[in-house]
Amino acid sequence: MKAQYSGATEKSYFKKNAKKYLWFYLLAAPGMIYFIVFKYFPMWGILLSFQDYSPFLGFWRSPWVGFKHFQEFFTNEAFLLLLKNTLMLSLYNLAFYFPFVIFLAIMLSELRSVLMRKIVQTVVYLPHFLSWVVVVAITLIFFGPSGVINHYVGEAIGKGIGFMTSNEWFRPLAVLQGIWKEAGWGTVIFLAAIAGVNPDLYEAAKMDGAGRWQRIWHVTLPGIKSTIIILLVLRIGSIMDSNFMQVFLMSNQLNQDVSDVFDLYVYRVGLTQSQFSYGIAAGLFNSVIGLIMVIVSNYLAKKAGEDGVF
Repeated sequence: MKAQYSGATEKSYFKKNAKKYLWFYLLAAPGMIYFIVFKYFPMWGILLSFQDYSPFLGFWRSPWVGFKHFQEFFTNEAFLLLLKNTLMLSLYNLAFYFPFVIFLAIMLSELRSVLMRKIVQTVVYLPHFLSWVVVVAITLIFFGPSGVINHYVGEAIGKGIGFMTSNEWFRPLAVLQGIWKEAGWGTVIFLAAIAGVNPDLYEAAKMDGAGRWQRIWHVTLPGIKSTIIILLVLRIGSIMDSNFMQVFLMSNQLNQDVSDVFDLYVYRVGLTQSQFSYGIAAGLFNSVIGLIMVIVSNYLAKKAGEDGVF
């Protein structure tokens, strides 16, 4: 009787909330459908990494091979190079892009003129809406062998610099591209967090004689600390993911030693060479490492006394 009563209570509670929050559920429905169809349903494809998948045999008739593809991937001579390139590119972005976004958000919030703030925000937001094809094309115009910068460099030192074809310049250019394209858009959350800081704290700090930089250091940064930690956790979780389109367009045979990352390798092996199971195994490894990084960084954030993602 108690179990029946509990079930009836939960059912009535669900019906009551379904009617009360009907429009909220309808508003969330497109996003939920998107994640179910394009994120959760394709997870069945993970099973292909344990098969020698053949399109002619199909999913159910392809032979199961266990961890064969994972063993081949880990023992592949390219594995360590891929790991190094992926981590280095992600760490470069983490070290330069992430702090710059925070700095830019703080500088925007400190602008006194509302008109000037809107103009600057619009200017720094605009590159986000350009495709990576356009961004790389602009980079080629400036840094290509016959680009604008190489024209002046050639006049100054007698020869150009292989910005687009050298291992030394690939990572700096990739980081600069990311900062120019996405830094403005990345400030949105930080600007919202700064707007939520209690204005009375600034007034109290000002009354105590704190200058503008002191107010930023002692009021603004502590006020957005939890937001920084959460976004840092999410950023660390994607440390094994590179921007595929950017790397794909920037890579070539001359800089392959530093541009060959996991995402590009999965595309090349899994699609262009039709090794579907092997490519999925490599991609699954990438995803599992990302999940582990999220869990570890979230745990460390909570141990430090901050609110984690979950």
